[in-house]
Amino acid sequence: MHNDHRLELINEWLPTVIGTTDFTINSASSDASFRRYFRVRVEDKTWIVMDAPPTQEDISPFITIATFLYQHNIHVPKVDAVNHESGFLLLSDFGPHSYLDELTESSADTMYQSAIASLLQIQQCPLNNEIKLPVYDHSLLQRELMLFPDWYLSRHLQTAVPDFLPNTFELLVNNALEQPQVLVHRDYHSRNLMHTTHNSPGIIDFQDAVVGPITYDLVSLLRDCYISWPQATIEKWIQNYFNQAQKLALLPAISIEQFTKWFDLMGLQRHIKVLGIFSRLNYRDNKANYLNDLPLTLHYVQLISAKYPEFSELSDFLEQQSHTTAASS
Repeated sequence: MHNDHRLELINEWLPTVIGTTDFTINSASSDASFRRYFRVRVEDKTWIVMDAPPTQEDISPFITIATFLYQHNIHVPKVDAVNHESGFLLLSDFGPHSYLDELTESSADTMYQSAIASLLQIQQCPLNNEIKLPVYDHSLLQRELMLFPDWYLSRHLQTAVPDFLPNTFELLVNNALEQPQVLVHRDYHSRNLMHTTHNSPGIIDFQDAVVGPITYDLVSLLRDCYISWPQATIEKWIQNYFNQAQKLALLPAISIEQFTKWFDLMGLQRHIKVLGIFSRLNYRDNKANYLNDLPLTLHYVQLISAKYPEFSELSDFLEQQSHTTAASS
């Protein structure tokens, strides 16, 4: 193995917090950022070490949000030890099985009911002085959407940016802002939900949490960029969430049709942004595997833009692009 200076530092730090040098350490995963994760084992006990280089990643938001969620009985890792200077965290371990690994047609219903129950718990967390989260405001929503013309259209497709886009974006931003605002995980999907023996799912990767639209995490979960489900199944899960959220007074007195439109347009905003993010991960960060996830993400954008007349220009444009791409390949 090449000289891994940070792994050497972790090996020096661990005995000071776990009280023994008799441990094994193996790679657990990496993510779309500069963070890496290692699984540490001492006999039959395991932990996760998060390695977040301080020059590129700030561990403070993770610690703040993890502590807050843990105190509100959300199933997130417990922070057992912190090394601020080096950017290391020792966390409780949810095991190696993500939702994505475990989901099947027969297990999906039970697993999604659990994920929806956990999501409703998160959305009931108080947004007061206990924690100060960034707000998913007009400028953040707009900035995210701009990843689509900058990275997907201009860089990936090498096509001109159409002039209707600002109006399309405005509709999507307004849709997000008119919804009830709650604590939003921001990446609540099958790779960040761990299938655990007790109190499943275990929830990870929440450090980018914000105060934002109530449908955001639900659409991340149900229209996941890594796994897809039949439309009728998704509608059943939306209805299930809607009924519970109304009982908990998380939603105003709106119809399921209005809620579904909020959900659909929130998904459109998210998936347009993600097309830009996946393209950027490839071209800027040399993470080419994310290009494999473009087709499903694009499918969601085409599906929803074709459903609503106010997005017909986007729908026609994407249809035209897919013909152009097919013809040239």
